[in-house]
Amino acid sequence: MIGILSLGHPAGASHNTAAQLHRFDRTPRDVVEFLATRRQRRSDTSFTIHSSKLIRPYDFVTVAGFRTTSATRTILDLANVQVHPDRISAAIDTAVRSQLSAPEAIARRVYDIRRRGRTGVRMIDRLLLDAGGHTMLEREFLRLMREGGLPRPTPQVVFRDGNRTVARVDFLYEEWDIVVEVSGKLGHSSPAERGRDAQRRNELQDLRLLVYEFTWEDITRRPSWVLGEMRQRLRAAGWPG
Repeated sequence: MIGILSLGHPAGASHNTAAQLHRFDRTPRDVVEFLATRRQRRSDTSFTIHSSKLIRPYDFVTVAGFRTTSATRTILDLANVQVHPDRISAAIDTAVRSQLSAPEAIARRVYDIRRRGRTGVRMIDRLLLDAGGHTMLEREFLRLMREGGLPRPTPQVVFRDGNRTVARVDFLYEEWDIVVEVSGKLGHSSPAERGRDAQRRNELQDLRLLVYEFTWEDITRRPSWVLGEMRQRLRAAGWPG
């Protein structure tokens, strides 16, 4: 807050500090950084201050009482200072999962700055190819489908029965009525969790959906097998690829 007040409007917390405030995955703690206009930048401070000519009013929001860069702007700023791509991927996925941004919103902002020679634009372009899921495993599945020449499913689709949510599925191939779920290393292991999973699967099957699941081991250790399984199932459902 001292930094925000001393810099004045429109400066605010940014980069890794903004990533902490937005609770992005894989963010280092206890880093204090700010974004300000070039005329606001000062040398008589221990804070890290980044300056930019490309500050727009919508680049700042208030989080926990602090003026900070929006999730979209934070992602672009992290890419601009060449943070590792894995961290940028995690930031995009967290922002999508938390509904703080969307791949389309990030792409529009990238379009706005592309001609200004900003570093990191190509990295964002590449990472947006497999964006839309909520986790790194979902991103890996999308990448696998893309590189394997298979159609891209729609991520994070919600099925409802009236006002009741039946399920939010990881991926849907709507044209072929195929649902794909991916599960992490731990998965659901308790009896209650397994019971909910079974009920959820049954309700999806009642909607005449084919439900398939791949584990972290499948996607990361047996990608060729996953591709073969998906190719076979999509063709059986009518995909002409």
